[in-house]
Amino acid sequence: MTLPDGRGPAAGPATEDLLRRHAPQVLGALVRRYGHFDAAEDAVQEALLAAARQWPQDGVPGNPRGWLIRVASRRLADSLRAEEARARREETALRLEPRDPRAAPADDDTLTLLFLCCDPVLTPPARIALTLRAVGGLTTAEIARAHHVPEATIAQRISRAKARLRAAGADHPFRPPSPEDRDARLPSVLQVLYLIFNEGYTATSGPALHRGELAREAIRLTRATRRLLPREGAVTGLLALMLLTEARSAARTGPDGELVPLDEQDRGRWDRAAVAEGTALVEEALTEGPPGPYQLQAAIAALHDEATGPATTDWPQILGLYDVLVTKTPDPMAELGRVVALAMVDGPEAGLAALTALEPRFPDSHRLAAVRAHLLERTGAHQAAADAYRTAARGTLSLPERRYLQTRAARLDP
Repeated sequence: MTLPDGRGPAAGPATEDLLRRHAPQVLGALVRRYGHFDAAEDAVQEALLAAARQWPQDGVPGNPRGWLIRVASRRLADSLRAEEARARREETALRLEPRDPRAAPADDDTLTLLFLCCDPVLTPPARIALTLRAVGGLTTAEIARAHHVPEATIAQRISRAKARLRAAGADHPFRPPSPEDRDARLPSVLQVLYLIFNEGYTATSGPALHRGELAREAIRLTRATRRLLPREGAVTGLLALMLLTEARSAARTGPDGELVPLDEQDRGRWDRAAVAEGTALVEEALTEGPPGPYQLQAAIAALHDEATGPATTDWPQILGLYDVLVTKTPDPMAELGRVVALAMVDGPEAGLAALTALEPRFPDSHRLAAVRAHLLERTGAHQAAADAYRTAARGTLSLPERRYLQTRAARLDP
């Protein structure tokens, strides 16, 4: 496991999954007990680093959550002692000596932590960066790649966000937000859950295409949010979108971990129970007020999942949904999805023409190059398509994506 600061030895997938699952719960327990969100988050990161170093050698402790709470509590106490040497601070630090971890609250504070990180005192970019780090368990580098900004910029956002929460006293007392605060924070919460899921479904870097623990955690948190707000169409739509998308995960990779595109997947391997649940949620979400971006994306996903194959996919309806979607969100990925749908309806030449207009919004994006390569291949311009595939391959840090794009390029070379 590569820890949030980029240091640390490699731990196995099971250890990484365990640490990622416990990290927000440990942070929630510390903040509930002691406050000091900024110092607690630093202490949890140090505990994760210690676990990644020790557990592969010594074995996972019988109570991993308690182990992390105990180590993080000690680091937090040490931090507070170092920060303030005055007697009052010393007394506070002594009082923070860790108690028996078995006495820690059994409640999962992750949802409360999620809404805390989306406090309106923070700017929207700061909320998202902090929540992806503290709740989603993403590294600073992963967050930077998801937002197409330098890693140093994200690190600065996280640091400033923690300082702002400390100054506002937002972490004390640590409790769920009021209904008014909850409504104000919900858009940021949903955006963060969406980004966590996307990183899980298609990892932006590394040897694996799919990071199942992240996708499952995003779905779990979205279910919890929906239990809190059962009649909120955006929440229902987001949960439907996740389920309909994750339902395809088993068919997205081949025997050697290679990427399998949607039109070549064995649809018999799709999770039909997840498809059925997601489809029902889409229908429910569309009755809960005017459809927003999540409901529309879920409707598009449902059309893909209900089709028996590429030839039976209702591309005209998908294009119509994309036409509405791009009016409701500034996300350039929605524009790119519309280009693909347009090409399926009106032909690859129409798609290539629309793609040219998007280039300013996708500086150095491998995804735009990959779509261009696919459309060029459909027109028969094989050499140009091969060049575009190679350009896309150079732009991705995902090894499965890179291998897939390189393979496509090689097949088209004379």
